[in-house]
Amino acid sequence: MSDAPSPRRRPEREPNDMPTDHRCNVLILHADQHRWDCLGAYGNGEIRTPNIDALAADGTAYRNSFCCYPVCTPSRYSLLTGLYVHQHLGWGNHSTLPSGLPTFPRTLRSAGYRTDAVGKMHFTPTYLDVGFERMRLAEQHGPGRWDDDYHRDLRDAGLIDRIDQMDQVQEFRDAAPPGYWESFGAVASDLPEAHHSTTWIGDRAAEVLDQWTADRPSLLMVGFVKPHHPFDPPAAWADMYDADELTLLPGWTETILPQDGAMKRGFFRYDGLTEAGARRALAMYYATISQIDHQVGRLIDLLKRAGLYDDTLIVYTSDHGDYMGYHHTLLKGGYMYDPLVKVPLIVKRPGRAGGGTLSDALVSNVDLAPTILSMAKCDVPSEMTGIDLAAHPKGRDAVFADADRHYMVRTKDRKLLLCPDPADSLMFDLDRDPLEMDNLFRRSEHQADADALMERLARWALFDARTPAHLDERAGRIAADNVPDLDDDHRHRMRQYTRGKMADAGDVLFGTGAE
Repeated sequence: MSDAPSPRRRPEREPNDMPTDHRCNVLILHADQHRWDCLGAYGNGEIRTPNIDALAADGTAYRNSFCCYPVCTPSRYSLLTGLYVHQHLGWGNHSTLPSGLPTFPRTLRSAGYRTDAVGKMHFTPTYLDVGFERMRLAEQHGPGRWDDDYHRDLRDAGLIDRIDQMDQVQEFRDAAPPGYWESFGAVASDLPEAHHSTTWIGDRAAEVLDQWTADRPSLLMVGFVKPHHPFDPPAAWADMYDADELTLLPGWTETILPQDGAMKRGFFRYDGLTEAGARRALAMYYATISQIDHQVGRLIDLLKRAGLYDDTLIVYTSDHGDYMGYHHTLLKGGYMYDPLVKVPLIVKRPGRAGGGTLSDALVSNVDLAPTILSMAKCDVPSEMTGIDLAAHPKGRDAVFADADRHYMVRTKDRKLLLCPDPADSLMFDLDRDPLEMDNLFRRSEHQADADALMERLARWALFDARTPAHLDERAGRIAADNVPDLDDDHRHRMRQYTRGKMADAGDVLFGTGAE
Protein backbone atom coordinates (compact mmCIF):
# COMPACT_ATOMS: atom_id res chain seq x y z
CA MET A 1 0.00 0.00 0.00
CA SER A 2 1.57 3.25 -1.17
CA ASP A 3 2.73 5.96 1.20
CA ALA A 4 1.40 9.48 0.74
CA PRO A 5 3.88 12.23 -0.12
CA SER A 6 5.01 14.36 2.78
CA PRO A 7 2.82 17.49 2.94
CA ARG A 8 3.76 21.13 3.05
CA ARG A 9 2.58 22.24 6.43
CA ARG A 10 0.56 25.43 6.70
CA PRO A 11 -0.11 27.44 9.86
CA GLU A 12 -2.84 25.85 11.96
CA ARG A 13 -5.93 27.78 12.91
CA GLU A 14 -8.77 27.07 15.27
CA PRO A 15 -11.56 25.44 13.20
CA ASN A 16 -14.14 28.09 13.98
CA ASP A 17 -11.73 31.04 13.88
CA MET A 18 -11.95 31.92 10.19
CA PRO A 19 -12.48 35.31 8.56
CA THR A 20 -15.98 35.77 7.22
CA ASP A 21 -14.62 36.24 3.71
CA HIS A 22 -12.32 33.20 3.91
CA ARG A 23 -12.74 30.65 1.13
CA CYS A 24 -12.31 27.04 2.13
CA ASN A 25 -10.62 24.29 0.18
CA VAL A 26 -12.91 21.72 -1.46
CA LEU A 27 -12.28 17.97 -1.76
CA ILE A 28 -14.87 15.88 -3.63
CA LEU A 29 -14.50 12.10 -3.21
CA HIS A 30 -16.67 10.51 -5.88
CA ALA A 31 -17.14 6.74 -6.10
CA ASP A 32 -18.85 4.89 -8.95
CA GLN A 33 -21.76 2.51 -8.32
CA HIS A 34 -21.56 2.63 -4.50
CA ARG A 35 -24.79 1.34 -2.94
CA TRP A 36 -25.80 3.69 -0.14
CA ASP A 37 -26.02 1.13 2.68
CA CYS A 38 -22.55 -0.30 2.09
CA LEU A 39 -20.81 1.86 4.68
CA GLY A 40 -20.45 1.43 8.41
CA ALA A 41 -21.71 5.00 8.86
CA TYR A 42 -25.11 3.87 7.52
CA GLY A 43 -25.42 0.94 9.91
CA ASN A 44 -23.74 -1.83 7.93
CA GLY A 45 -21.93 -3.86 10.59
CA GLU A 46 -20.05 -6.18 8.22
CA ILE A 47 -18.24 -3.84 5.84
CA ARG A 48 -15.04 -2.20 7.11
CA THR A 49 -14.88 1.48 6.20
CA PRO A 50 -13.29 3.19 9.23
CA ASN A 51 -12.02 6.27 7.40
CA ILE A 52 -15.25 7.20 5.64
CA ASP A 53 -17.10 6.46 8.89
CA ALA A 54 -14.77 8.87 10.72
CA LEU A 55 -15.49 11.50 8.07
CA ALA A 56 -19.22 11.02 8.74
CA ALA A 57 -18.56 11.45 12.46
CA ASP A 58 -17.20 14.92 11.65
CA GLY A 59 -20.03 15.88 9.32
CA THR A 60 -23.51 14.96 8.13
CA ALA A 61 -24.45 11.63 6.57
CA TYR A 62 -27.61 11.88 4.46
CA ARG A 63 -29.71 8.72 4.55
CA ASN A 64 -32.05 9.80 1.74
CA SER A 65 -29.72 11.13 -0.96
CA PHE A 66 -30.61 10.28 -4.57
CA CYS A 67 -29.02 10.67 -7.97
CA CYS A 68 -31.26 12.10 -10.67
CA TYR A 69 -30.16 9.71 -13.44
CA PRO A 70 -28.59 6.33 -12.53
CA VAL A 71 -25.98 6.28 -15.32
CA CYS A 72 -22.38 7.49 -14.93
CA THR A 73 -22.00 10.51 -17.22
CA PRO A 74 -25.48 12.07 -16.91
CA SER A 75 -25.25 11.85 -13.12
CA ARG A 76 -21.79 13.45 -13.10
CA TYR A 77 -22.94 16.29 -15.32
CA SER A 78 -25.84 16.91 -12.91
CA LEU A 79 -23.45 17.05 -9.97
CA LEU A 80 -21.25 19.56 -11.80
CA THR A 81 -24.08 21.83 -13.01
CA GLY A 82 -26.84 21.56 -10.40
CA LEU A 83 -29.18 20.71 -13.29
CA TYR A 84 -31.35 17.73 -14.20
CA VAL A 85 -30.45 15.81 -17.33
CA HIS A 86 -33.31 17.25 -19.38
CA GLN A 87 -31.78 20.64 -18.59
CA HIS A 88 -28.08 19.98 -19.30
CA LEU A 89 -28.75 17.59 -22.26
CA GLY A 90 -26.06 15.09 -21.29
CA TRP A 91 -28.15 12.00 -22.02
CA GLY A 92 -26.11 8.82 -21.81
CA ASN A 93 -22.43 8.04 -21.34
CA HIS A 94 -21.49 9.36 -24.78
CA SER A 95 -22.56 12.98 -24.48
CA THR A 96 -21.03 16.42 -24.04
CA LEU A 97 -21.92 19.10 -21.52
CA PRO A 98 -22.84 22.30 -23.43
CA SER A 99 -20.01 24.81 -23.04
CA GLY A 100 -22.18 27.70 -21.90
CA LEU A 101 -23.51 26.05 -18.74
CA PRO A 102 -22.03 27.12 -15.40
CA THR A 103 -20.39 24.40 -13.31
CA PHE A 104 -19.12 24.56 -9.77
CA PRO A 105 -15.47 23.95 -10.86
CA ARG A 106 -15.73 26.75 -13.43
CA THR A 107 -17.25 29.11 -10.86
CA LEU A 108 -14.54 28.25 -8.32
CA ARG A 109 -11.81 28.73 -10.94
CA SER A 110 -13.22 32.18 -11.75
CA ALA A 111 -13.11 32.97 -8.02
CA GLY A 112 -9.37 32.27 -7.94
CA TYR A 113 -9.35 28.58 -6.99
CA ARG A 114 -6.78 26.11 -8.21
CA THR A 115 -8.94 23.36 -9.74
CA ASP A 116 -7.82 19.76 -10.30
CA ALA A 117 -9.51 16.50 -11.22
CA VAL A 118 -8.04 13.03 -10.75
CA GLY A 119 -9.44 9.64 -11.75
CA LYS A 120 -12.67 8.82 -13.57
CA MET A 121 -14.65 11.73 -15.00
CA HIS A 122 -16.31 10.00 -18.01
CA PHE A 123 -16.51 13.07 -20.28
CA THR A 124 -16.71 13.39 -24.06
CA PRO A 125 -14.19 14.46 -25.21
CA THR A 126 -12.04 12.80 -22.54
CA TYR A 127 -10.38 15.99 -21.25
CA LEU A 128 -13.46 18.22 -21.66
CA ASP A 129 -13.01 21.61 -20.02
CA VAL A 130 -15.71 21.89 -17.34
CA GLY A 131 -13.60 24.13 -15.13
CA PHE A 132 -10.64 22.00 -14.06
CA GLU A 133 -7.23 23.49 -14.85
CA ARG A 134 -5.48 20.11 -14.63
CA MET A 135 -6.79 16.57 -15.07
CA ARG A 136 -5.01 13.25 -14.47
CA LEU A 137 -7.53 10.69 -15.67
CA ALA A 138 -8.22 6.98 -15.20
CA GLU A 139 -11.20 6.10 -17.39
CA GLN A 140 -13.08 2.84 -17.83
CA HIS A 141 -15.78 2.92 -20.49
CA GLY A 142 -15.53 4.16 -24.08
CA PRO A 143 -12.70 6.04 -25.84
CA GLY A 144 -11.43 7.45 -22.55
CA ARG A 145 -9.39 4.33 -21.88
CA TRP A 146 -7.44 4.96 -25.12
CA ASP A 147 -6.78 8.61 -24.15
CA ASP A 148 -6.22 8.67 -20.40
CA ASP A 149 -3.11 8.89 -18.22
CA TYR A 150 -3.75 5.62 -16.34
CA HIS A 151 -3.78 3.30 -19.34
CA ARG A 152 -0.73 5.04 -20.78
CA ASP A 153 1.04 4.36 -17.46
CA LEU A 154 -0.04 0.69 -17.59
CA ARG A 155 1.31 0.41 -21.14
CA ASP A 156 4.61 1.97 -20.11
CA ALA A 157 4.87 -0.64 -17.33
CA GLY A 158 4.04 -3.46 -19.76
CA LEU A 159 0.73 -4.18 -17.96
CA ILE A 160 -2.94 -4.49 -18.90
CA ASP A 161 -6.14 -4.40 -16.83
CA ARG A 162 -7.40 -7.67 -18.37
CA ILE A 163 -10.51 -8.21 -16.26
CA ASP A 164 -11.70 -4.67 -16.79
CA GLN A 165 -11.10 -4.99 -20.53
CA MET A 166 -13.26 -8.16 -20.60
CA ASP A 167 -15.97 -6.40 -18.67
CA GLN A 168 -16.02 -3.08 -20.51
CA VAL A 169 -14.78 -3.55 -24.09
CA GLN A 170 -17.24 -5.48 -26.25
CA GLU A 171 -14.49 -6.95 -28.42
CA PHE A 172 -12.98 -8.70 -25.39
CA ARG A 173 -16.27 -9.32 -23.61
CA ASP A 174 -17.44 -11.38 -26.58
CA ALA A 175 -14.37 -13.61 -26.12
CA ALA A 176 -14.40 -13.70 -22.29
CA PRO A 177 -13.79 -17.20 -20.84
CA PRO A 178 -16.47 -19.14 -18.91
CA GLY A 179 -14.96 -18.18 -15.56
CA TYR A 180 -15.81 -14.53 -16.14
CA TRP A 181 -19.50 -15.33 -16.67
CA GLU A 182 -19.68 -17.88 -13.86
CA SER A 183 -18.16 -15.47 -11.34
CA PHE A 184 -20.19 -12.47 -12.55
CA GLY A 185 -16.88 -10.66 -12.92
CA ALA A 186 -16.05 -11.05 -9.21
CA VAL A 187 -12.40 -12.14 -9.12
CA ALA A 188 -9.11 -10.85 -7.77
CA SER A 189 -7.24 -8.53 -10.11
CA ASP A 190 -4.00 -9.76 -11.64
CA LEU A 191 -2.56 -6.25 -11.46
CA PRO A 192 -0.05 -5.43 -8.71
CA GLU A 193 -1.77 -3.24 -6.14
CA ALA A 194 0.47 -0.28 -7.02
CA HIS A 195 -1.00 -0.35 -10.55
CA HIS A 196 -4.62 -1.01 -9.63
CA SER A 197 -6.85 1.94 -10.55
CA THR A 198 -7.85 2.66 -6.94
CA THR A 199 -4.23 2.94 -5.80
CA TRP A 200 -3.17 4.87 -8.90
CA ILE A 201 -5.97 7.39 -8.32
CA GLY A 202 -5.12 7.69 -4.62
CA ASP A 203 -1.46 8.32 -5.48
CA ARG A 204 -2.28 11.03 -8.02
CA ALA A 205 -4.74 12.68 -5.61
CA ALA A 206 -2.11 12.71 -2.86
CA GLU A 207 0.32 14.40 -5.24
CA VAL A 208 -2.22 17.18 -5.84
CA LEU A 209 -2.99 17.64 -2.14
CA ASP A 210 0.72 17.90 -1.44
CA GLN A 211 0.75 21.02 -3.63
CA TRP A 212 -2.07 22.82 -1.78
CA THR A 213 -0.83 26.01 -0.14
CA ALA A 214 -2.22 28.65 2.19
CA ASP A 215 -2.13 31.47 -0.35
CA ARG A 216 -4.69 30.07 -2.80
CA PRO A 217 -7.88 28.07 -2.17
CA SER A 218 -8.03 24.74 -3.98
CA LEU A 219 -10.55 22.28 -5.40
CA LEU A 220 -9.75 18.63 -6.03
CA MET A 221 -12.32 16.18 -7.38
CA VAL A 222 -11.26 12.54 -7.04
CA GLY A 223 -13.23 10.07 -9.15
CA PHE A 224 -12.69 6.44 -8.17
CA VAL A 225 -13.49 3.83 -10.83
CA LYS A 226 -14.64 1.41 -8.13
CA PRO A 227 -16.72 -0.17 -6.74
CA HIS A 228 -18.13 -0.29 -10.30
CA HIS A 229 -18.00 -3.75 -11.86
CA PRO A 230 -15.99 -5.82 -12.51
CA PHE A 231 -15.55 -6.53 -8.81
CA ASP A 232 -11.78 -7.10 -9.02
CA PRO A 233 -9.86 -5.89 -5.96
CA PRO A 234 -6.12 -6.54 -5.95
CA ALA A 235 -4.84 -9.65 -4.19
CA ALA A 236 -4.08 -7.85 -0.92
CA TRP A 237 -7.78 -7.00 -0.58
CA ALA A 238 -9.52 -9.90 -2.31
CA ASP A 239 -9.41 -12.16 0.79
CA MET A 240 -10.58 -9.48 3.21
CA TYR A 241 -14.13 -10.86 3.45
CA ASP A 242 -15.30 -14.45 3.84
CA ALA A 243 -18.26 -14.74 1.49
CA ASP A 244 -19.80 -17.54 3.53
CA GLU A 245 -20.02 -15.31 6.59
CA LEU A 246 -21.64 -12.31 4.91
CA THR A 247 -25.30 -11.42 5.23
CA LEU A 248 -26.94 -10.69 1.89
CA LEU A 249 -28.19 -7.12 1.69
CA PRO A 250 -31.89 -6.33 2.18
CA GLY A 251 -34.02 -7.13 -0.85
CA TRP A 252 -32.46 -10.44 -1.95
CA THR A 253 -34.98 -12.85 -3.46
CA GLU A 254 -34.42 -16.46 -4.52
CA THR A 255 -35.62 -15.74 -8.07
CA ILE A 256 -35.95 -12.65 -10.22
CA LEU A 257 -39.38 -11.02 -10.03
CA PRO A 258 -41.45 -11.22 -13.24
CA GLN A 259 -41.57 -7.42 -13.57
CA ASP A 260 -37.79 -7.20 -13.30
CA GLY A 261 -37.15 -10.06 -15.70
CA ALA A 262 -39.26 -8.29 -18.30
CA MET A 263 -37.71 -4.85 -17.70
CA LYS A 264 -34.07 -5.29 -16.72
CA ARG A 265 -31.45 -5.11 -19.44
CA GLY A 266 -29.08 -7.44 -17.65
CA PHE A 267 -25.28 -7.30 -17.99
CA PHE A 268 -25.36 -10.96 -16.98
CA ARG A 269 -27.95 -13.77 -17.13
CA TYR A 270 -29.42 -13.91 -13.64
CA ASP A 271 -30.94 -17.37 -13.92
CA GLY A 272 -27.50 -18.63 -12.90
CA LEU A 273 -27.19 -16.36 -9.86
CA THR A 274 -27.16 -18.49 -6.70
CA GLU A 275 -26.97 -17.27 -3.13
CA ALA A 276 -23.33 -18.43 -3.05
CA GLY A 277 -22.61 -16.44 -6.21
CA ALA A 278 -24.31 -13.36 -4.75
CA ARG A 279 -22.22 -13.65 -1.58
CA ARG A 280 -19.04 -13.95 -3.65
CA ALA A 281 -19.94 -10.80 -5.59
CA LEU A 282 -20.78 -9.03 -2.31
CA ALA A 283 -17.44 -10.03 -0.75
CA MET A 284 -15.51 -8.62 -3.71
CA TYR A 285 -17.73 -5.52 -3.83
CA TYR A 286 -17.06 -4.86 -0.14
CA ALA A 287 -13.33 -5.37 -0.73
CA THR A 288 -13.25 -2.71 -3.48
CA ILE A 289 -15.04 -0.28 -1.13
CA SER A 290 -12.62 -1.03 1.71
CA GLN A 291 -9.73 -0.35 -0.66
CA ILE A 292 -11.29 3.02 -1.53
CA ASP A 293 -11.73 3.67 2.20
CA HIS A 294 -8.00 3.10 2.68
CA GLN A 295 -7.21 5.71 0.03
CA VAL A 296 -9.71 8.14 1.57
CA GLY A 297 -7.89 7.66 4.87
CA ARG A 298 -4.56 8.47 3.20
CA LEU A 299 -5.93 11.71 1.78
CA ILE A 300 -7.59 12.80 5.02
CA ASP A 301 -4.43 12.02 6.98
CA LEU A 302 -2.46 14.12 4.51
CA LEU A 303 -4.83 17.05 5.07
CA LYS A 304 -4.61 16.68 8.84
CA ARG A 305 -0.82 16.54 8.86
CA ALA A 306 -0.75 19.66 6.70
CA GLY A 307 -3.15 21.49 9.03
CA LEU A 308 -5.73 21.70 6.21
CA TYR A 309 -8.45 19.32 7.36
CA ASP A 310 -10.57 21.77 9.37
CA ASP A 311 -10.32 24.31 6.55
CA THR A 312 -11.61 21.91 3.89
CA LEU A 313 -15.13 21.10 2.72
CA ILE A 314 -15.12 17.34 2.06
CA VAL A 315 -17.90 15.50 0.21
CA TYR A 316 -18.13 11.73 -0.27
CA THR A 317 -20.78 10.49 -2.70
CA SER A 318 -21.42 8.34 -5.78
CA ASP A 319 -23.01 8.69 -9.21
CA HIS A 320 -25.48 5.82 -8.60
CA GLY A 321 -25.84 2.60 -6.64
CA ASP A 322 -25.91 -1.13 -7.39
CA TYR A 323 -28.69 -3.69 -6.95
CA MET A 324 -26.14 -6.12 -5.40
CA GLY A 325 -28.66 -8.93 -4.98
CA TYR A 326 -31.79 -6.79 -4.76
CA HIS A 327 -34.67 -8.67 -6.38
CA HIS A 328 -32.11 -11.30 -7.51
CA THR A 329 -30.13 -8.90 -9.72
CA LEU A 330 -26.74 -7.18 -9.78
CA LEU A 331 -25.34 -3.93 -11.16
CA LYS A 332 -27.85 -1.53 -12.78
CA GLY A 333 -30.09 -1.08 -15.82
CA GLY A 334 -33.66 -1.85 -14.73
CA TYR A 335 -36.23 -0.16 -12.52
CA MET A 336 -35.05 2.74 -10.40
CA TYR A 337 -35.34 0.89 -7.11
CA ASP A 338 -33.76 2.53 -4.08
CA PRO A 339 -30.46 0.55 -4.13
CA LEU A 340 -29.85 1.93 -7.62
CA VAL A 341 -30.85 5.60 -7.24
CA LYS A 342 -30.01 6.08 -3.56
CA VAL A 343 -26.37 7.04 -2.96
CA PRO A 344 -24.17 7.75 0.04
CA LEU A 345 -23.69 11.44 0.76
CA ILE A 346 -21.40 12.64 3.51
CA VAL A 347 -20.65 16.34 3.88
CA LYS A 348 -17.94 17.57 6.27
CA ARG A 349 -18.21 21.34 6.42
CA PRO A 350 -15.20 23.65 6.75
CA GLY A 351 -14.61 25.02 10.21
CA ARG A 352 -16.51 22.17 11.86
CA ALA A 353 -15.26 18.91 13.32
CA GLY A 354 -17.00 16.38 15.50
CA GLY A 355 -20.68 16.12 16.32
CA GLY A 356 -21.55 13.96 13.33
CA THR A 357 -25.25 13.78 12.47
CA LEU A 358 -27.52 11.54 10.42
CA SER A 359 -30.02 13.41 8.29
CA ASP A 360 -33.25 11.93 6.92
CA ALA A 361 -33.77 14.91 4.60
CA LEU A 362 -34.66 14.07 0.99
CA VAL A 363 -31.85 15.46 -1.19
CA SER A 364 -30.68 15.12 -4.79
CA ASN A 365 -27.25 15.21 -6.39
CA VAL A 366 -28.34 18.39 -8.22
CA ASP A 367 -28.15 20.03 -4.78
CA LEU A 368 -24.40 19.54 -4.45
CA ALA A 369 -23.19 22.26 -6.85
CA PRO A 370 -25.08 25.11 -5.12
CA THR A 371 -24.18 23.70 -1.70
CA ILE A 372 -20.47 23.58 -2.54
CA LEU A 373 -20.47 27.10 -3.97
CA SER A 374 -22.38 28.51 -1.01
CA MET A 375 -19.96 26.96 1.48
CA ALA A 376 -17.07 28.32 -0.59
CA LYS A 377 -18.64 31.79 -0.33
CA CYS A 378 -19.20 32.06 -4.08
CA ASP A 379 -22.36 33.30 -5.76
CA VAL A 380 -24.54 30.47 -7.02
CA PRO A 381 -25.32 30.92 -10.75
CA SER A 382 -29.01 31.53 -11.36
CA GLU A 383 -29.08 28.67 -13.88
CA MET A 384 -28.56 26.07 -11.13
CA THR A 385 -31.85 24.55 -10.01
CA GLY A 386 -30.55 22.60 -7.01
CA ILE A 387 -30.94 23.84 -3.45
CA ASP A 388 -28.27 24.82 -0.94
CA LEU A 389 -28.44 22.08 1.70
CA ALA A 390 -26.91 24.34 4.35
CA ALA A 391 -29.73 26.84 3.86
CA HIS A 392 -32.40 24.11 3.54
CA PRO A 393 -31.49 21.44 6.12
CA LYS A 394 -34.93 19.83 5.83
CA GLY A 395 -34.26 19.10 2.17
CA ARG A 396 -37.04 18.50 -0.33
CA ASP A 397 -40.54 17.09 -0.06
CA ALA A 398 -39.88 14.95 -3.17
CA VAL A 399 -36.96 13.86 -5.35
CA PHE A 400 -37.04 13.09 -9.07
CA ALA A 401 -35.06 10.95 -11.46
CA ASP A 402 -35.31 9.69 -15.01
CA ALA A 403 -33.53 7.15 -17.20
CA ASP A 404 -34.34 6.47 -20.84
CA ARG A 405 -37.93 7.81 -20.64
CA HIS A 406 -38.61 6.05 -17.34
CA TYR A 407 -39.36 8.48 -14.52
CA MET A 408 -39.28 8.45 -10.74
CA VAL A 409 -40.90 10.66 -8.14
CA ARG A 410 -40.28 9.72 -4.51
CA THR A 411 -41.48 11.25 -1.29
CA LYS A 412 -40.65 10.02 2.22
CA ASP A 413 -43.35 7.34 2.07
CA ARG A 414 -44.46 6.92 -1.55
CA LYS A 415 -42.67 6.13 -4.79
CA LEU A 416 -43.89 6.13 -8.39
CA LEU A 417 -41.91 4.62 -11.28
CA LEU A 418 -43.69 5.78 -14.42
CA CYS A 419 -42.97 4.03 -17.72
CA PRO A 420 -43.99 4.83 -21.31
CA ASP A 421 -46.30 1.81 -21.16
CA PRO A 422 -48.54 2.27 -18.09
CA ALA A 423 -48.70 -1.51 -17.75
CA ASP A 424 -45.03 -1.45 -16.72
CA SER A 425 -45.42 1.33 -14.13
CA LEU A 426 -44.96 0.67 -10.41
CA MET A 427 -45.97 2.43 -7.19
CA PHE A 428 -44.99 1.53 -3.64
CA ASP A 429 -45.98 2.40 -0.10
CA LEU A 430 -42.45 2.61 1.33
CA ASP A 431 -43.57 2.61 4.97
CA ARG A 432 -45.29 -0.74 4.53
CA ASP A 433 -43.14 -2.10 1.71
CA PRO A 434 -39.58 -0.70 1.90
CA LEU A 435 -38.20 -3.47 -0.34
CA GLU A 436 -40.52 -2.46 -3.20
CA MET A 437 -42.26 -5.80 -3.73
CA ASP A 438 -45.98 -4.92 -3.83
CA ASN A 439 -47.04 -2.84 -6.85
CA LEU A 440 -50.01 -0.58 -6.01
CA PHE A 441 -50.14 1.36 -9.27
CA ARG A 442 -53.23 -0.22 -10.81
CA ARG A 443 -55.21 -0.74 -7.61
CA SER A 444 -58.32 1.39 -7.41
CA GLU A 445 -57.96 2.07 -3.69
CA HIS A 446 -54.58 3.73 -4.35
CA GLN A 447 -55.60 5.71 -7.44
CA ALA A 448 -55.62 9.03 -5.56
CA ASP A 449 -51.99 8.53 -4.49
CA ALA A 450 -50.98 7.59 -8.04
CA ASP A 451 -52.73 10.62 -9.51
CA ALA A 452 -51.07 12.96 -7.01
CA LEU A 453 -47.61 11.59 -7.78
CA MET A 454 -48.19 11.75 -11.54
CA GLU A 455 -49.25 15.38 -11.20
CA ARG A 456 -46.02 16.16 -9.33
CA LEU A 457 -44.02 14.40 -12.00
CA ALA A 458 -45.82 16.30 -14.76
CA ARG A 459 -44.94 19.58 -13.08
CA TRP A 460 -41.29 18.52 -12.92
CA ALA A 461 -40.86 17.57 -16.59
CA LEU A 462 -43.10 16.92 -19.55
CA PHE A 463 -43.24 13.17 -20.10
CA ASP A 464 -42.40 13.15 -23.81
CA ALA A 465 -40.34 16.35 -23.96
CA ARG A 466 -36.99 14.62 -24.39
CA THR A 467 -34.30 16.74 -26.00
CA PRO A 468 -31.53 15.07 -28.03
CA ALA A 469 -28.22 14.30 -26.38
CA HIS A 470 -25.64 17.02 -26.85
CA LEU A 471 -22.47 15.54 -28.34
CA ASP A 472 -19.41 17.43 -29.51
CA GLU A 473 -16.27 15.32 -29.91
CA ARG A 474 -14.33 18.51 -30.61
CA ALA A 475 -15.56 20.52 -27.64
CA GLY A 476 -13.02 22.62 -25.79
CA ARG A 477 -10.52 20.60 -23.76
CA ILE A 478 -8.08 21.69 -21.10
CA ALA A 479 -4.69 22.91 -22.29
CA ALA A 480 -2.14 20.58 -20.69
CA ASP A 481 0.86 18.49 -21.75
CA ASN A 482 -0.84 15.18 -20.84
CA VAL A 483 -3.83 15.72 -23.18
CA PRO A 484 -3.32 13.66 -26.37
CA ASP A 485 -3.87 15.00 -29.86
CA LEU A 486 -7.20 13.83 -31.27
CA ASP A 487 -5.70 13.82 -34.77
CA ASP A 488 -2.73 11.53 -34.13
CA ASP A 489 -2.85 7.71 -34.02
CA HIS A 490 -2.67 7.25 -30.23
CA ARG A 491 -6.03 5.48 -30.00
CA HIS A 492 -5.00 3.00 -32.70
CA ARG A 493 -1.69 2.37 -30.92
CA MET A 494 -3.45 1.84 -27.55
CA ARG A 495 -5.92 -0.59 -29.12
CA GLN A 496 -3.13 -2.57 -30.80
CA TYR A 497 -1.17 -2.75 -27.53
CA THR A 498 -4.29 -3.89 -25.67
CA ARG A 499 -5.16 -6.56 -28.23
CA GLY A 500 -1.66 -7.98 -28.02
CA LYS A 501 -1.76 -8.17 -24.21
CA MET A 502 -5.29 -9.58 -24.14
CA ALA A 503 -4.53 -12.35 -26.65
CA ASP A 504 -2.92 -14.59 -24.01
CA ALA A 505 -5.28 -13.77 -21.10
CA GLY A 506 -6.99 -17.19 -21.08
CA ASP A 507 -9.11 -18.35 -18.16
CA VAL A 508 -6.30 -18.55 -15.62
CA LEU A 509 -7.55 -15.40 -13.86
CA PHE A 510 -10.83 -17.02 -12.87
CA GLY A 511 -9.69 -20.35 -11.47
CA THR A 512 -12.66 -22.67 -11.21
CA GLY A 513 -15.24 -19.89 -11.39
CA ALA A 514 -18.03 -19.17 -8.90
CA GLU A 515 -19.13 -21.67 -6.31
